[in-house]
Amino acid sequence: MSLSRSELPTLSAPELRDLIGRKAVSPLELFDACVERIAALNPHINAITATRFEQAREEARAAEQAVMRGGPLGLLHGLPVGVKDLEPTAGLLTTYGSPRFRGHVPTEDVALVRRLREAGGLIVAKTNVPELGAGANTRNPVWGATGNPFDPRLNAGGSSGGAAAALACDLLPVCTGSDTGGSLRIPAAKCGVVGFRPSPYLVPNTRRLLGWSPISVVGPMGRDVREACLQLAATAGGDPGDPLSAPVDPLQFLRLHPAELKRLHVRYTVDFGGSCDVDPMIRRTFLDRIEAMRGWFASCEPVDFALGDVHRCFDVLRAEAFVAGTREAYERDPDSLGPNPRANFELGQRMSLLDCAWAQTEQTRILRRWLQQTAGADLVLSPTTPVSPFPWTLPHATEIDGRAQSNYYRWLALTYVVTLTTLPAISLPCGRDAAGLPFGLQVVGGFHGDAALLSAALALEAAMAGDSTLQRPRPDLSALRGCEPDLRSIVTAPPTAGGAAPQAGGPASVV
Repeated sequence: MSLSRSELPTLSAPELRDLIGRKAVSPLELFDACVERIAALNPHINAITATRFEQAREEARAAEQAVMRGGPLGLLHGLPVGVKDLEPTAGLLTTYGSPRFRGHVPTEDVALVRRLREAGGLIVAKTNVPELGAGANTRNPVWGATGNPFDPRLNAGGSSGGAAAALACDLLPVCTGSDTGGSLRIPAAKCGVVGFRPSPYLVPNTRRLLGWSPISVVGPMGRDVREACLQLAATAGGDPGDPLSAPVDPLQFLRLHPAELKRLHVRYTVDFGGSCDVDPMIRRTFLDRIEAMRGWFASCEPVDFALGDVHRCFDVLRAEAFVAGTREAYERDPDSLGPNPRANFELGQRMSLLDCAWAQTEQTRILRRWLQQTAGADLVLSPTTPVSPFPWTLPHATEIDGRAQSNYYRWLALTYVVTLTTLPAISLPCGRDAAGLPFGLQVVGGFHGDAALLSAALALEAAMAGDSTLQRPRPDLSALRGCEPDLRSIVTAPPTAGGAAPQAGGPASVV
């Protein structure tokens, strides 16, 4: 294969890993190509924050030498990796998007990052997040806002918005994400990439303080399903730091074959029985997609959901997690928290043991109702997000279809309803909406049915690739030049202690 260096970052992670293993591509050459691409494009989208280019370049050189020696190589050997800035990463500035952690450099990796390194991945940079991961608009007072690759004036979703934008622009071949209310799926939908929320047992989340709570997971993103599967194979499996995690065969995710769509029974919903507000344009787009795909399956019928009080249930469980994570900071200085984390803490502060007990039992009932109401179905389809990407200067969607949203995350209901079930779910890029922006299709699998869901996703991806209205949209990267996101309304000074400020992108070069 004859490729210019500038083309290397556009290849998928599995392709790159294969080329490295065959000595057709040098890890050092790939690393340099990614850094050059970050320098050229990140100033326009601000997806990459803190970097460790010098150290990673030495690791790329060592990875190249290991290839030449001919020994065994890890699944991610030589692949540059971006880690979401919620994951503690040894030796690399990890701010969580919060001014309280402006100079925080962890001394240890969480299990997710440790496994990426053990698989041969080169930790290159952190990717941007909302403050403490609160919300689905990636903007914070440390690094500023991440712009959507299709229009940097619009939001990239969140909280894994930096990762999704970086993948959409081919800045890095591997980027991590996490998901409580939709943080893997929503930015994937808004940026035209893949975001997979695994079952809670699959990938260990050792930074989760409420170790027995299943609502927060870590998982892979990718430009396609195979890319997500490669990262999953490198990170899945039990870890004593996460009591929900369990032993699995991680290599099964490399052996998956596309499912036979004609054998699958599919149910679909626009709004989960009226539980979720959805913009009329997104509603029409989704129903048009269903009509285009209906003949692919053994059956494709609507499902009439009646799941219970999903909103109050999620409110309590989410607030419980924020109370655990932010109590010390709030009690010391409430103003040290931004408006979203503070709102979650104060909501939890007003709750009682009765609320918590009710929410735990209601979540169990929600799963049982879902399984009963979807009996016989292999997949459930819905839109991933209820609105097209909006300006990042708006903190969140305040109104949908004429209905006011009661808090900053209520507009995420299409994804957090699925979170409550603990079922695996994936957002697949599915063409563009009527505004010309990426449209995400949420596909939900069965209980612990991660492998079956990914097999179905491979088949759906292949089928959609053959239809110009359904295939993955690609941003016009040449149009990014001269169209930088204006970050001045929320940016403060960049970090000055304990770790590198970004050498390309971030507030130092965007504002």
